[in-house]
Amino acid sequence: MKEKLLTMIEKNGKADAKELAILLGEKEEDVLKALAEMETDGIICGYHALIDWEKTGIEKVTALIEVRVTPQRGRGFDEIAERIYNYDEVRSTYLISGGYDLMVILEGKTLRDVSTFVSDKLSTIDEVLSTATHFILKKYKDHGTVLEEHKKDEREAFMP
Repeated sequence: MKEKLLTMIEKNGKADAKELAILLGEKEEDVLKALAEMETDGIICGYHALIDWEKTGIEKVTALIEVRVTPQRGRGFDEIAERIYNYDEVRSTYLISGGYDLMVILEGKTLRDVSTFVSDKLSTIDEVLSTATHFILKKYKDHGTVLEEHKKDEREAFMP
């Protein structure tokens, strides 16, 4: 039940326990107990709304920043990652494989906001060796949700 329950609330954090219980074929009180245990254990870390900001008219810029760092002896990447993720602008921070060590996802109101963050905050951290910034131009699918369905051409072919 645990995996199915987690998958369901990951797709719809607003689903109530009664609805989840019906879909899972379980008792509502068992679902509530399972949710409470997973929240206490830190498995469920929060409930978030997925917003398509393009439809709001509110300007936001999202950047993916690859960061190459020098890990600290005995502490690895954790302290550097913590220093980075504590900035308000940072939405996510991941340890990654490949040519870079960390992936930082950042939101700002303008390109200048992102540029200022990279030059004044991120690049000034002693352990940061280099960065590569990529800007999100358009989101098609986010957190498993398709944001813009392509409309199918419903016109019928005309044959004379």
